[in-house]
Amino acid sequence: MSEIIIDTSEEKKLIGDLEKRTDADAKRMLRVLNLPDLSRTEGSPLKEIVNRASKVKSLAGFDVIQIPEIISTEVLFDLFNMPPGHPARSKSDTYYVDENHVLRTHDTVFWYYYLNHPEIKKKIEKRETLGVICYGKVYRKDEIDRSHMNVFHQFGALYIAPDEKQTITLEDLKHALSDVATNIFGQVKYRFYDHNFPYTDPSFEMEAEINGQWVEMVGSGMARKSVLANFGLTGYHGWAFGFGLERLAMASMDLPDIRLLWSQDSRVIKQLKLGQKFVEVSKYPPITRDISFIVDQSFIPNDYFDLIRDIGGDLVEEVSLLDKYENPEKFGPDRTSYTYRIIYRSPDKTLKIEEVDPLQNKLYYETKKQYQAELR
Repeated sequence: MSEIIIDTSEEKKLIGDLEKRTDADAKRMLRVLNLPDLSRTEGSPLKEIVNRASKVKSLAGFDVIQIPEIISTEVLFDLFNMPPGHPARSKSDTYYVDENHVLRTHDTVFWYYYLNHPEIKKKIEKRETLGVICYGKVYRKDEIDRSHMNVFHQFGALYIAPDEKQTITLEDLKHALSDVATNIFGQVKYRFYDHNFPYTDPSFEMEAEINGQWVEMVGSGMARKSVLANFGLTGYHGWAFGFGLERLAMASMDLPDIRLLWSQDSRVIKQLKLGQKFVEVSKYPPITRDISFIVDQSFIPNDYFDLIRDIGGDLVEEVSLLDKYENPEKFGPDRTSYTYRIIYRSPDKTLKIEEVDPLQNKLYYETKKQYQAELR
């Protein structure tokens, strides 16, 4: 097993370019890039999941690779069967640093960096069997509620062998996944069902029964030879899987709010142990505020959620759409009215109205300024 850290000089230059900008998008991307990687933070349940998953017999001796967080669109999308026009490339879902670089949206991109590493290329020349794991933060624009954030963590693995040396099957993959599930959660029930991913075929997902509920645990399948060929690798086959760490941690602890995983409150931190049911430290009351406005068709809800995150930070628990309608006679053509309800609640303390109202007033101001919105 070896640890491979990919050179990030290009990423450092791109971050430097972001730091020179003054626009909201650049500040937002810098903020999320600077958040700690909980999969490498001592004491975090996400790191505990990584530790348990990494130790399973099926992954014994696997290399570990650490890759950049800013990736070219060619590598992240084109080489992984997501051509221009693919939904995953949408600017409403993905953070674009510039036209050709984005914050990574999936960790499967580690295949590219691993298979192109000089040490690994030598192993390929010798027709060696290869195994590697990768984990860390990924980024996607998303809705705001108690189970979603625009920054989360993934763990992935790849195991491939020369066609002439051995035959790796779906059963081998299922055995590896059952190993991972058992090592993380103990003896749990699990089940598989067919799915579709751009870089594996056949593909399936595995669910595990945790605390009485079936939780989507992992996406997996046999690595598409066409994708491996995109990296110049032929004559190899094998399996791959990937899973989100937050979902598993929240299910294991019956955690009611994803923000708690980032908490600095000692009463919360001491409870964040896998398999230990979380007990609310206090039922802090919410403060609810609504905002209504009229905008043109350029309005993208996911971008607006990011604005709300920028202003309210981790005090925003949930944002829900109460109303959306068009009235050409009243609003004009191609204009739409939206009403959102914002629930402010601190995971650590009781919020005061005088803390929330300035945030809401700033949201009114920025909504009007950034979206040329007509407030109602």
